[in-house]
Amino acid sequence: MTDERSALREYLAFHQSAFFAVAYGLTDEQARSCPTVSALSIGGLVKHAAGVQRSWMARVAAAPDAPPRETRPFDEIAKDFADQHVMRPDETLDGLLGALQAENAKSLHLVDTADLDEQVPVPHDIPWFPKNLDAWSVRWVILHVINELGRHAGHADIIRESIDGATMYELLAGLEGWAIDGWVQPWKKPREKHADP
Repeated sequence: MTDERSALREYLAFHQSAFFAVAYGLTDEQARSCPTVSALSIGGLVKHAAGVQRSWMARVAAAPDAPPRETRPFDEIAKDFADQHVMRPDETLDGLLGALQAENAKSLHLVDTADLDEQVPVPHDIPWFPKNLDAWSVRWVILHVINELGRHAGHADIIRESIDGATMYELLAGLEGWAIDGWVQPWKKPREKHADP
C-alpha cells in the first residue's frame, strides 16, 4: 500500500476474498444450511455481499447524483431485500460466487477510478439513514462497504465452523494451495464413512 487509494483497494479486496475461502469445498446443501441459531447461511451471506456492493457502488457510480429511483411497490422492494439474505432452492453456490466475483470487480474498478472526495447523496427515503445529513463522500462509502464485508465475513466464519469445523486459515490454505508446517494444513473434504456390511 503506497497511498490512501491503494490501501482502500487492498482492504476491500481482502474482505471480498474471505467469502470464497469460507465457501471453499461446500455443497449447495451445506451452503444453504443454517446450522446456528441465526437464520443466516453461507450462501445467503455470499449473496448479500454481492448485493451490498451492488447497491452502494451504484451510488458511487452515480455521484454526485443519486442513482435512478426505485419505482416498484414497497412490498416488492422489501421482498427482494429479505431474499438478498437467503440462498433459494433454485440457486447454486457456484452461481452466487460468480455473481459476487462480478460485483467485486466492479467495486474495485470504482475504488481505482472514482473521485474519493465526490459527494454521494444520502437516500432519505431509507428509514435507517440519517435525515440530518445530505451526503457522504465516496471515501466514506468505500469504508462502509469494507466494514459491511468484514462484519459478514465474521458471521460466515462462525457458520462455516458450525457446518464442518473448518476454520479460515485451513480454508485459505486449501483454496490457495499453501501450508505452514506445524501450524496450518490445507482443509480437505472429510472422507465419507461407509457402514460395515
